[in-house]
Amino acid sequence: MSFSELYIGLMSGTSIDGIDAALVNLSGHNVELIAFEYLPFSFEIQMELQRLSAPNALISLQDYGEMDSRLGHWFVRAVETLLRKKQLSKTAIIAIGSHGQTIYHSPLGNYPFSLQIGDPNYIAEQTGITTVADFRRRDLAAGGQGAPLVPAFHKAVFRCNSETRCVVNIGGIANITVLPANETLPVLGFDTGTGNVLLNQWTLRHLNKSYDKNGAWANTGAVNFELVNCLKKEPYFHAKPPKSTGVDYFSLAWLESKCDLKNYLPEDVQASLCYLTAITICEAIIEFAPETTRILVCGGGVHNAYLMNLLIENAHCAVQSTADFGLHPDHVEAIAFAWLAKQTLHQKTGNLEAVTGAKRPVILGGIYQH
Repeated sequence: MSFSELYIGLMSGTSIDGIDAALVNLSGHNVELIAFEYLPFSFEIQMELQRLSAPNALISLQDYGEMDSRLGHWFVRAVETLLRKKQLSKTAIIAIGSHGQTIYHSPLGNYPFSLQIGDPNYIAEQTGITTVADFRRRDLAAGGQGAPLVPAFHKAVFRCNSETRCVVNIGGIANITVLPANETLPVLGFDTGTGNVLLNQWTLRHLNKSYDKNGAWANTGAVNFELVNCLKKEPYFHAKPPKSTGVDYFSLAWLESKCDLKNYLPEDVQASLCYLTAITICEAIIEFAPETTRILVCGGGVHNAYLMNLLIENAHCAVQSTADFGLHPDHVEAIAFAWLAKQTLHQKTGNLEAVTGAKRPVILGGIYQH
C-alpha cells in the first residue's frame, strides 16, 4: 500500500465517549479515508472527564495535569492501533492532527480561553510522528471564539454550487455550517446549543448507562412542550452568531437551574431534551439560513433514531446523512483534524472569520516536531 500524503486525525468530542482516529490520504485535493478506529474511554475516564468539565468544578492542578498526561497515552494507543490495523510504519505518516479533549470553553470572558487536554508532546514523542495540536487558541488570540473550526473542512468537501447546504454536527454540543451555493457569500457556522450532552447525562443519572441507544428510552416518553419552552428561554439560543459553547455550560446543573424537574417523568424529560436539540437546530437554520435546501447530518446524534425523526419532522428541507455524500457521519470530525494538520504544515489558514468572529484568517495550532 502506497499513498503520497498520509495524515492521522484524532478527535475526542464533547460527548466524552472515546477517541475517533482517522487515517486519511490527503494527496492533492483528495480527502480519502484509508482506515478508521474508535477507542472507547473506560467508564472511569468518562466520569473523571465529566467531573473535570463540570461548571464551577473544584479540581486540583494534580488532577488536571494527570488527566492531560493520561489522555496523551490514550491518543497514542489510538494511533498505534490504527497503524497496526493497516500494517503501516510511523514513517508513512506525515503528521497527526489532535484536537484534544475540551474540558472548558470560555470565549467571552475578560480573558477568553479554551482548554483542551491530551498532551501532544507525549503523542509526538511516543508515536515518532510530528503532531499538530492546540488548534483553538490562535483563533482566540485573533479575536475569534476558537470554535467551531470544522466549517472550513465542510466547505472544502461538502459545498455545492447548485444548492445551499447546511451541515449539522450533533456531538455533545450541536453546531451547523451553512454552505451557500453562491461562492461569493461567506460560509457561516456556529454552535446551536446542546446536542447529546444533556441526553447522555440524564440517561446516566436514571439508567446508569452512558447513552440512550437509538433514543429507545426517549421513545417511551412524550415531549412536554411546557418544559421545552422553559428551556428555550436560555439566552444562548437567541444570541446572534458568532457564538460557541461547551459541555461546561450545557450541563445537568444548567438544566436543573432552569426548571423543577421533579414535576416531570424522567422519560418525558429525555424526550423533551431530544426535541430541544432538534428544534434549536431547525430554528437556527430557519433564522440564519432560510435558503437551505438540504441538511447533511454527522456526529453521534445521527444514530439516535428518535432525535433524527424529530429533526426530519421539524426541518423545512431534505435531511440526509453525510454518508450519502461520501463521508461516514462518525468519521467527519477526525478527518477534519487530519485536514487541518495539513493546512498548518503547509502554512495555510484554518479558521473562517465569519464563523469564529476572528479579525483575520490565521494558521492554527502548534507543531510538535519529531
